[in-house]
Amino acid sequence: MVKKDSLIKGTLILAAAALVARFLGIFQRIPLDYMTDSHGGGYFTVANNIYLMLLIVATGGIPSAISKMVSERYALGRPDEAQRIYKAALLFGAVTGVLITVLLLVFAPFYATHIAEKPGADLAVRAIAPALLFFPVIAMMRGYFQGRQFMAAGGISQIVEQILRVITAVGLAYLALAMDWGQSWIAAAATFGSVFGSVGAFLVMLSYARKLKRQDAKDAAGAGASPQRTGRSVLPFGAIYRELFKISVPIVITSMTVQFIYFFDTSFFIKLTHGYYAAADADQMLDWLGVKAQALAGIPPILAIALSQSMIPIISSAYKVKNMQEVERQASLVMRIVVFTGVPVSLIMTVAALSITGLLFSNTGGSGAVAALTAGTIFQITMMTSNTVLTSMNKPRLPMRHALIGIVVKVVTSLILAPLLGVYGIILSSTICFMAIAWLNFRQIRKEIRLNILGTRWAGYALTIAVASSAGWLVDYACRTYIGGIPVKITYACSCIAAGVVSLGLYVALLILLKVVTHEDVQQFPGALRRLLNPLMRIAGRRGPESSR
Repeated sequence: MVKKDSLIKGTLILAAAALVARFLGIFQRIPLDYMTDSHGGGYFTVANNIYLMLLIVATGGIPSAISKMVSERYALGRPDEAQRIYKAALLFGAVTGVLITVLLLVFAPFYATHIAEKPGADLAVRAIAPALLFFPVIAMMRGYFQGRQFMAAGGISQIVEQILRVITAVGLAYLALAMDWGQSWIAAAATFGSVFGSVGAFLVMLSYARKLKRQDAKDAAGAGASPQRTGRSVLPFGAIYRELFKISVPIVITSMTVQFIYFFDTSFFIKLTHGYYAAADADQMLDWLGVKAQALAGIPPILAIALSQSMIPIISSAYKVKNMQEVERQASLVMRIVVFTGVPVSLIMTVAALSITGLLFSNTGGSGAVAALTAGTIFQITMMTSNTVLTSMNKPRLPMRHALIGIVVKVVTSLILAPLLGVYGIILSSTICFMAIAWLNFRQIRKEIRLNILGTRWAGYALTIAVASSAGWLVDYACRTYIGGIPVKITYACSCIAAGVVSLGLYVALLILLKVVTHEDVQQFPGALRRLLNPLMRIAGRRGPESSR
């Protein structure tokens, strides 16, 4: 039997699935780094980023739109219309999957040779193309299940997909390495793992679809002749697609910002840095940027975005009834949570970037790019959260417009900075893009509500960041310099742990001692954070009326 999931449970399922998927994606890159040289890593990066970019274009936003349309029809007692929407979505997914797969197979050599300037990447691009046959359909099915409040189907399929992808990608890449097929085939074998992942996810979704179909039939039989099931929907596909695209297009453009940046950076890296790096150095930096920096930079946003997502329905509900005081309170709380939780992860990964890179990968090359890109995720988190606040206020077109402006800023600043600073110019241009979008978002939000994130406490917060990051960097440097006589990987592990403990410990302590975090803040945080911070607040001598009871 298939059971519906509550809002909180559904949010936790999807957040956990995203977390597992992100970490599995990183662990795929680690063995790949050992098996490839700068050419093979670059081939994989180019293929993987164009695949992820096309995947967002084909599916991003549409599952959310389907979820909304299906849930509304069931709420109105029109299940036949919901089924009609589901069929239209599946047809769109199937056609889109075939079209994009064929285009990618045909144009892979042109893209690899003339755009990315990595001719050997065409094999990897073609190897990953068949995965796009299934993923658009999978995305439509996930949207339908979310609309029916069965979040577990999408979450489990995502985890199965990642497990199969990582296992087959690493296994096939190792086989290609053992048979000495060369770097092009190793990269192609690694990307082909996505095909196995998509097949696994599709089978999981089919299994859930059969269970749900049987459950619907059982419920209909138990209810007898329901008036909801007396006729078939004649809702035309054209009307469905118009409604679908009206909802999804702004979400697609907004959600593709980060992946477009990664796609742009890897596709045009050789061209943009032609006057800065020699050919061999450019290949190496592209490898480090894609395999190491972009993979690790995906970690800091996870917790912050997952925490903020649970607040979105509350903001939407308050805005719908024009309870602007509650909208102000909840939006400020969301931003406060992501500031307090997202920044320390970025902070630790930035100051310990060299040790983290040395621990996870074959060498410390590219650790500077890891540090720079990870530091910029602070603004990425701010951008993404302010996007969701605007969307919750029923203004999805504003984040879309700001994302388009940000992309223009990204392209222009990359053209200026990349020839001057190389990979750091490219990363800096991304950070400027995130900052521009976040600023535009906040300007619009403040036209309707007054955000109170930290108020007069920003100076204390800045001091907290400066002290915690400086101490963490010093500890990491001292560990790497003075710990000897043991395997280098253990040294890096000790450095990471020590720097993390010192940075995080000082960060939390200074937030409390400098009164950046107040008792009122703590009482509004999610339960896990309250349980962590309440004892520290009591130790600091600022017990509130609720905590003293």
